[in-house]
Amino acid sequence: MTPDSSPSSVDDPLFKSGHRIFANKDLLKIGHVPEADRIVGRDEEISKLAKRLNGAVHGYSPENVMIYGKTGTGKSLVSKHVCQRAQNAAQDGVEIGTAYIDCAEDNTETQAISSLAAKLNDESSTGISVPHTGLSTSKYYKLLWNTLDAQFDSVIIILDEIDLMNDDSVLMKLSRAEEAGKIDCSVGVIAISNKIQYVDNVNERVKSSFQHKELFFKPYDANQLREIMFNREDAFQDGVLSEDVIPLSAAFAAQEHGDARKAIDILRHAGEVAYEAGAEQVTEEHVRQAQQHAEKDRFRELVNGAPTQAKAALLALTELSVNSNDDAFLTSRVYDQYERICNHLDMDILSVRRFRDILKEQAFLGVVEIEKINKGSAGGIHLQNRLIEDPQVVRETILEDSRMQD
Repeated sequence: MTPDSSPSSVDDPLFKSGHRIFANKDLLKIGHVPEADRIVGRDEEISKLAKRLNGAVHGYSPENVMIYGKTGTGKSLVSKHVCQRAQNAAQDGVEIGTAYIDCAEDNTETQAISSLAAKLNDESSTGISVPHTGLSTSKYYKLLWNTLDAQFDSVIIILDEIDLMNDDSVLMKLSRAEEAGKIDCSVGVIAISNKIQYVDNVNERVKSSFQHKELFFKPYDANQLREIMFNREDAFQDGVLSEDVIPLSAAFAAQEHGDARKAIDILRHAGEVAYEAGAEQVTEEHVRQAQQHAEKDRFRELVNGAPTQAKAALLALTELSVNSNDDAFLTSRVYDQYERICNHLDMDILSVRRFRDILKEQAFLGVVEIEKINKGSAGGIHLQNRLIEDPQVVRETILEDSRMQD
């Protein structure tokens, strides 16, 4: 082949084209940050977060923010969006850096700090090289401080799923860096968690340093979910979506969790199901099949990212559900089963109070349903716990963790 020639196109059936269904599938990616006019139902949250970060735009310290909300309520999306706008709005002479860390992946202090240093460093500008591995935590911190001071007046760092970090010292060291004289650059942290009780379990010294403001994201309603998906409709070819596809996808997501990720997952899966079936149009039946796939994916994401103690608590409730005709169990009975599991796996046994907190967290995430029952003046008030998911699916997912397989 000569240098200026190009190979002719070959219609090979091994590589089927998905273009008959999708036009721009990237619009349906979970990490995709859409334009401002595609973000639905979060104007108030955007405005509140922007006020907290306003200092960075004008060259002084942004505030630290703790964001709570269930999966798929727009926490990460809004955080990334506001950070982008802060960078664009920076006054003349003010340089703002932003970085996003997924604490499900970088879940140790060393991993998080080395990733931050690597993401924020422009080696051609700083002359600093940040190796991926091989340095101590303290050396990675020094690289990070040098990198920040060499490039920025202010930095905003997003720590997503902060509750999955092994310890909370990262929050303290980042929020105290300027005060402690480590850097001249100011640092603001946006910490994101699905767990409303996360800060309650944080070390008092960390709370004192972090000095955060809180922001809570409510689940989307069906109308908002519909609008979110209509704003992504151009991910598909014209005329491919039948008229009931988006309303049904939104209804499924709103009915259970108000989860925009789930709604978009269902829509994407429905397109993939239609494509695999060789259909010319995405229909209601494709949505129903996709909903089942998306539900299992969502649940796996929740459970696989859970701490071992939470998995043990869920497994206790699961074993009772699988081996009993009942579907709801008193907390005391679930705790007894949890103790047996911990003893078998040689795990520490949490107090009853902490165990209740774990069940509440799982209820907040939509995995468990907790109901109060009144047994009268003699019996008092008790809590009953019920798995929302199919117990067999829960069991299979938990046992994917090698430690739980025994």
